[in-house]
Amino acid sequence: MAQTTAGNGQQETPAAPAEAAQRLIVSAQYIKDLSFENPRAPHSLQQQTAAPSVDINVDVNAHNLNPDTYEVVLTVKATAKLNDDPLFLLELSYGAVVTVHNVPRDMLAAVLLVETPRLMFPFARNIVADATRDGGFPPLMVNPIDFTELLRRSAAEQQAGGEVPSAG
Repeated sequence: MAQTTAGNGQQETPAAPAEAAQRLIVSAQYIKDLSFENPRAPHSLQQQTAAPSVDINVDVNAHNLNPDTYEVVLTVKATAKLNDDPLFLLELSYGAVVTVHNVPRDMLAAVLLVETPRLMFPFARNIVADATRDGGFPPLMVNPIDFTELLRRSAAEQQAGGEVPSAG
């Protein structure tokens, strides 16, 4: 690599060309699907004597739109029950269109299924909180998610089933 000398006498190494840099560009984020059910309203909105049990499931999927562009969908499902009676059911599919440049194939799954949902999560979390609040309940604040662990579990399940993990 060529080096040049700056005015202060120190040698400088030119920066790598912009085309060689790894980039993740989030082009759009959107609600793909949002469902909130309050099946026992108005009775479910009365003061409850016990705390409900809340079950939250999170999933991430990605599929290719064109050579460098992907749709990543973060799905959050939450169910609150009191004595096995549902208080509310929420399902959010939150999407993003992302473009990746110069990401090695072996790192693509991590970029799409870990880094992208990590960027999307605060927005999805806010939608879940607003939907439960607007449904008459205290806002459901989903705890931060370890998307790396989610990817590891998914890969382990796919390997146990004889499948090869993929991001699209």
